[in-house]
Amino acid sequence: MPPRERLRRLLETHRFQQFIIAVIVINAATLGLETSVSAVERYGTLLTLVDHLALYVFVAELAAKLYAYGWRFFRNPWNLFDAAIVTVSLLPTAGGLSVLRALRILRALRLISVVPSLRRVVTALLTALPGMSSIVLLLALVLYVTAVMGTKLYHVTAPEYFGDLPTSLFTLFQMMTGDAWSDITREVMAQHPSAWVFFVAFMLVCTFVVLNLFIAVVVSAMEEEHAEESMQATEDLGRAVLTELAALRAEVRELRDRVPVTPNGGPGPAAKGRPRAAGNGAPDPGPPLGNTAANGDARPEGNGGLDSGDTASGDARNTPSRTAANGDARPEGGGGSDPKGARRNGGARKPATRGAAGRRRGSASGQRE
Repeated sequence: MPPRERLRRLLETHRFQQFIIAVIVINAATLGLETSVSAVERYGTLLTLVDHLALYVFVAELAAKLYAYGWRFFRNPWNLFDAAIVTVSLLPTAGGLSVLRALRILRALRLISVVPSLRRVVTALLTALPGMSSIVLLLALVLYVTAVMGTKLYHVTAPEYFGDLPTSLFTLFQMMTGDAWSDITREVMAQHPSAWVFFVAFMLVCTFVVLNLFIAVVVSAMEEEHAEESMQATEDLGRAVLTELAALRAEVRELRDRVPVTPNGGPGPAAKGRPRAAGNGAPDPGPPLGNTAANGDARPEGNGGLDSGDTASGDARNTPSRTAANGDARPEGGGGSDPKGARRNGGARKPATRGAAGRRRGSASGQRE
């Protein structure tokens, strides 16, 4: 395996991601402790050391990703986000750039790029921006219209809230967030009792309609993001299954090529150590009982009896190939065997058979002897 591939797999492991998350959390905690004077007096050196170690880890991670992914590193927006945060942390913090020291806390935002659930939320928010732009335009239009109306109607009654257009815009925005809107309304209603109609209508339109539209757009974007992830996971699973199926088919094809098949359906000579198939594909049971006269095996004829003539040669081979436990041949079928069994040429037991064909062949064999 190439070194880049091994490094890429290491960077994508769950344990490595957990290690980076732990470093980010520890670094964020140390940056928070640096805001405490007592903590800096006691552990200032340790906090600075931890901060530098965390920065070195982030730089090493970026360098490893750049080597492992090559130019593909710049195609991922989250990698660019991490690189921007680490670059800001590397800028000098002395002289006129000392304000950049406060930007080191931006490293905590790296949790967004490391934790998958946070990435999904941020991605959904970015996806919802086109739809939210229309809602922002609608909200700005409502605020502008009501600010002009409030300035013309109540600039004399409440100049601290509606003295001019910018002041009215800020007052209406404060009311939209729900901050002390009842106090402002009661102060104006003390001089204009019917002012509640204006303020209630504004609160209903801006707070309960426009702001809920923002929530609806964000939730819809998150559902679409979740559906796309589910579809992507399904496609990945399908590709994995198809790849495994193709591998299994290749293995079966290879095994089939290794075992050649003869025209009669059985395996060829290459299949050693396997039972020889008969004509119908079944294993060959061997030579039948008494089927060959050359070696003296008993051959059933007629009504199933053993041939007495073929077993009279006196050779050891004249015994039937398949006998019962007491040595007597017991052929199946209608023919029986002689229980006494005449012995010839050394005491070989000749099974007596029935049937005219067996008797004729036995007599002929006796004359030859």
